[in-house]
Amino acid sequence: MNYKLTIAWLYPDLMSTYGDRGNIYCLVHRCQWRGIGVSVLPITLENNEKDLRKTNLIFMGGAQDRQQKTAANDFIQNKGPVLKDMIENDIPALFVCAAYQAAGHFYKPYRGDPIPGASIFDLHTEHPGDQKQRLIGNCAAKIINLAGLNGITIVGFENHGGRTYLGSEMKPLAEVLAGGGNNSEDGFEGGVYRNTIGSYYHGPFLPKNCEVADWLIERALEKKYRKKIELSPLLDREEKQAHQTILKKIL
Repeated sequence: MNYKLTIAWLYPDLMSTYGDRGNIYCLVHRCQWRGIGVSVLPITLENNEKDLRKTNLIFMGGAQDRQQKTAANDFIQNKGPVLKDMIENDIPALFVCAAYQAAGHFYKPYRGDPIPGASIFDLHTEHPGDQKQRLIGNCAAKIINLAGLNGITIVGFENHGGRTYLGSEMKPLAEVLAGGGNNSEDGFEGGVYRNTIGSYYHGPFLPKNCEVADWLIERALEKKYRKKIELSPLLDREEKQAHQTILKKIL
């Protein structure tokens, strides 16, 4: 059977500040190397929400404040309700940094009123004020709530001032080994809801952690074709060597 996937890339012109396009490249190539047909559908401010429903896997990256504000209204009012429905129906997704925050209930800045989020995730983010340092630098964690991947390490680069707190419907993605994670307090990084992952790890995330890329691809195929699917293995020699080199430097 010739499998095919369509990946939604949300706001590639606005929300791709920290090399996050590498996550798309990783997903595409890991599909192609296995003979899986794959296409990428950019979802911008101009796209109709119906375009989203044509897709099988969703990615949204990080951005600086100005770009994030430009995308915010469309994300919350137009794309957000469709995304929420798709995620509730087990379409897999990855939200990184600013996207991770925006998918929650609200972001409370140091000054001013809380900024509403799309409430896709049961979480909120607060800026702690001038006296708290940004959480910035290379980081590592151990996955604890991703079926089939528990116990493996992930690495990345974080750069955020906000502190994110998970609600009862969210599980943490990983246990922090080095770095600040969600809030530098509870020892957790990222969040998991159904088949969707949120994370603060830039760098980009998936090329450094190819097992997570394959997890997302498998979930997308299983949802589309309604059967259990195991991806054919790839050598991944260079990917794993790079991961271990980064991990050794961090720890």
